[in-house]
Amino acid sequence: MYAVRKWSVSRAHVLVGIYKKLEGVLSSLDALWLKIGYERVEKPITFIEKNVKGFLFDCKMCGQCSLRDTGMSCPMNCPKELRNGPCGGVRSDGRCEVKPDMRCVWVEAYRGHQLIGEKSSILSVRFPVDYRLKGRSSWLREVRKQRNKYFYIKDK
Repeated sequence: MYAVRKWSVSRAHVLVGIYKKLEGVLSSLDALWLKIGYERVEKPITFIEKNVKGFLFDCKMCGQCSLRDTGMSCPMNCPKELRNGPCGGVRSDGRCEVKPDMRCVWVEAYRGHQLIGEKSSILSVRFPVDYRLKGRSSWLREVRKQRNKYFYIKDK
């Protein structure tokens, strides 16, 4: 899995583009998701998301994906689950202090961020993991957030 994770970060610029397209497709299906019911679609979408992101990014299905913000390097792969940057134990060669055979996910995140080449929010603060969302689809969560944002702006 580690080799695939490294491959994914090295192709962050391509994967971010694919991610944006996927987000557009899922968002365009919002009316369908509403008609069917988000609760019913959650299980099959989560199954697909878990397998795709599990293979490419060793996804832990935290339900609060930040791959686009972290150079396609999942911070949940950090043994300490640090979501806002590296700990003080990153070795001078960029390796993790807990798992010395692994590069720090935040060193990888920065590398992926540079490859993306656009202004991303790698420096923005991410909230701690809400473990109530663990195992749920972050893709559907983003679609719902966009819909709520749209209606909020529209209602002003």
